[in-house]
Amino acid sequence: MSNQSFAARTYRDDAVVLRTHKLGEADRIITLLTHRHGQLRAVARGVRRTSSKFGARLEPFMVADLQLVKGRTLDIVTQAVAKGSYGDAIAANYDRYVVAAAMAETAERLTDVDGETSGAHYLLLVGALAALSRAAHAPGLILDSYLLRAVSIAGWAPSFGDCARCGAPGPHGAFNAALGGAVCHECRPPGSPAPAPQTMLLLASLLSADWAAADASENIHRREAAGLVAGYVQWHLERTVRSLKLVERM
Repeated sequence: MSNQSFAARTYRDDAVVLRTHKLGEADRIITLLTHRHGQLRAVARGVRRTSSKFGARLEPFMVADLQLVKGRTLDIVTQAVAKGSYGDAIAANYDRYVVAAAMAETAERLTDVDGETSGAHYLLLVGALAALSRAAHAPGLILDSYLLRAVSIAGWAPSFGDCARCGAPGPHGAFNAALGGAVCHECRPPGSPAPAPQTMLLLASLLSADWAAADASENIHRREAAGLVAGYVQWHLERTVRSLKLVERM
């Protein structure tokens, strides 16, 4: 009966490690974003010992096929098979590391209570970490594209063309996070930023993953876009993404 009970409580899923906390002398609590079970916290026993068979597979930004057992309060990781070893390449570069940390923190916030879209968030985050690890694009561009697409999955897709309030055809010369993006002259609240047209085009490219256009953008417009993205994301999250403060913009 005990074996049957153990088998009934065992399940497998692919997961990306968002963060870890020490527990006792040799264990860790792992915060995971899984493909099919949403966000969860699990105990990985003995992973801090040098003899651990899967400790390195449960570091932040790693993707693994996990076997877990349901526990009373926290599930327990019993097996980990690496699927995406992105952690080492990311940790070796400061710019990549802080970008990955900001993406992981955002993913954790967005999937904390929303289980319905966690599968889409998982796929988006894994794709972004893979691109970051192989330096496919500038780290800041990968981050901003990830952030825009992540909040879109969560239901807050911004508009960078038509007016987000009245739908008037764009382009428009103002941006307002509270209203949902680009706003026309009539809908523009006082104090709304007026980004350069090139910045608005860059933002649209990042949202649609048009990397040819994004990679060709100039640093001045990347910096302006980054500020707008950070403000937009944190407005809708209703909290600060602390890791964003560490990201250096060229």
